[in-house]
Amino acid sequence: MSETDVILPPEPDYQPVATSDWMRWAVLVLSAVCVGGAWLAWTTQKKVDTLEQELVRRQQDSQGQATEARLLAKQAQEISREAAARTTLLETRLNEVTLQRSQVEDLIKSMSLSRDENLVVDIEAALRVAVQQSALTGSAEPLIMAMKSAEDRLSRARQPRLDGVRRSLAKDLDRLKSTRVADLSSLTIRLDEAIRLVDELPLISQPVDQSGRALARPTAPAPKVNKAAQRARQAASSASSADTAPLDVPLGDQFMQWGQSTARTAWQEAQALVRITRIRQPEAILITPEQSFFLRENLKLRLLNARLALLSRQSASAVADVNVAQAALTKYFDTQSRKTQLLQSLLTDVATQSPQTLVPRPDDTLATLAAIAGGR
Repeated sequence: MSETDVILPPEPDYQPVATSDWMRWAVLVLSAVCVGGAWLAWTTQKKVDTLEQELVRRQQDSQGQATEARLLAKQAQEISREAAARTTLLETRLNEVTLQRSQVEDLIKSMSLSRDENLVVDIEAALRVAVQQSALTGSAEPLIMAMKSAEDRLSRARQPRLDGVRRSLAKDLDRLKSTRVADLSSLTIRLDEAIRLVDELPLISQPVDQSGRALARPTAPAPKVNKAAQRARQAASSASSADTAPLDVPLGDQFMQWGQSTARTAWQEAQALVRITRIRQPEAILITPEQSFFLRENLKLRLLNARLALLSRQSASAVADVNVAQAALTKYFDTQSRKTQLLQSLLTDVATQSPQTLVPRPDDTLATLAAIAGGR
């Protein structure tokens, strides 16, 4: 045996029946596996196709929804812009409304506050006008009516901060009603009557008759009269009186009447020649007729000044002029005369009542109103 000879193992015994059965079953199993794999592959492919279709459909739906979403987003963006614009506009209008509301509130507040202030200003103005009217007319009625009207307005207002004004107004009104105010027209009438009586007053240097009347009124300096013409007029008057005498009267009776008239005339002339008067001021008896004229005119001017002072509400000046006139009456005129005494009583009444022509001012009320107007 050579080295290249191969020793083969012994061949097994051939069993053909067992091998063919195994193969058959293997082919069957393999066929079943192939069929199952094919069916599984077909089923899987079908599912994949279905999934692909579903995926495509869903993708298309997603794209449609995305498009709609973009449209909706665009619309929402536009709407949001419009909403933002409207919001800005609304905010602007709201700010305007807020500003207007604050202005209206301030206006209402100022109106509610200024109502009392306007009332205070109106009352103060009405009182000042009434004070001027009372000063011009010399009557307290305009001021009383204005104060009553102000009291009614304050009572209707019912404001607690104006209670002080009401109290001051009531106090001034009571004081005004209790004050006696003289009638200015009656005082001026008395002064006019006094001015009229000046020409009728007898001077101390002027002779008077038994009844106290002046025998000759001093007038303005007159031109001198011719004595011859005056005697001629007296003779003519006596002749005319003799001619007019009744003719049937006896001569003795005529002589008796002539004697009585002559004696009466002589007695009156004698009384006029002698007059006893106590002179306390010697300069009064030395006044000439020309000076007496100017004395009366100066007295009239003094009384006219007093009258003008009363009309202009200057009671102090009026009283001073009346006192000067009274002093002149006592110094230069006959105080025993009835007309002089009447003139003195008139001047005394004027001097007494002149300070009462001033209407009291409502100073407390005006001060309270000024305090309220200044404290606003």
